[in-house]
Amino acid sequence: MPIILVANPKGGAGKSTLATNIAGYFASQGHQAMLGDTDRQQSARSWLARRPQSCSAIGTWEIDEKNIARPPRNATHVVIDSAAGLHGWRLQELLALADRILVPIQPSMFDIDASQHFLHELTERLSAPVSVRKVAIVGMRVKARTRAAEQLEQFVAARGLPILTYLRDTQNYIQLAAHGLTLFDVAPSRVQQDREQWQPIIDWLG
Repeated sequence: MPIILVANPKGGAGKSTLATNIAGYFASQGHQAMLGDTDRQQSARSWLARRPQSCSAIGTWEIDEKNIARPPRNATHVVIDSAAGLHGWRLQELLALADRILVPIQPSMFDIDASQHFLHELTERLSAPVSVRKVAIVGMRVKARTRAAEQLEQFVAARGLPILTYLRDTQNYIQLAAHGLTLFDVAPSRVQQDREQWQPIIDWLG
């Protein structure tokens, strides 16, 4: 059972956007997907409450920032939306569970600076060298082949981690999330550009 951890200690990095859409992708493929939320704001859980019954089901994994246990056996694919400020023993427990770790980072210097210590702690806690199949970065709200993308790429490359893809800044994510939906719950033609940007993530998840 693959467990995908979406983590970045900075609030507003795009963790819930990534986590909900990954869960939505797994569910759309017929898997018994489950979404856990360790964030105090419980954004992913609120999103699940808005999800229409007509969509592929996604289960709720009842966890919180102080109680991290193994997921239920009936799940085949699990996604964890982690809390802001994740570090220390909480990070270590989640790393012990996770098969894959995705780190969303926005290209501003504020976001890069805030992510720097986390990436250092992450690589320190994992076996070196860190496998590109274990940890990867997703550039959030950024256009490829721009100065901002180049800046983010240089920062990440210095830490030996790959950037899988860049997800553009679009209202699609906001509008879909407001109804408990993902890119994988609507007609592909409606979100074609975004689905294309997601393909490297899907390939990486296997």
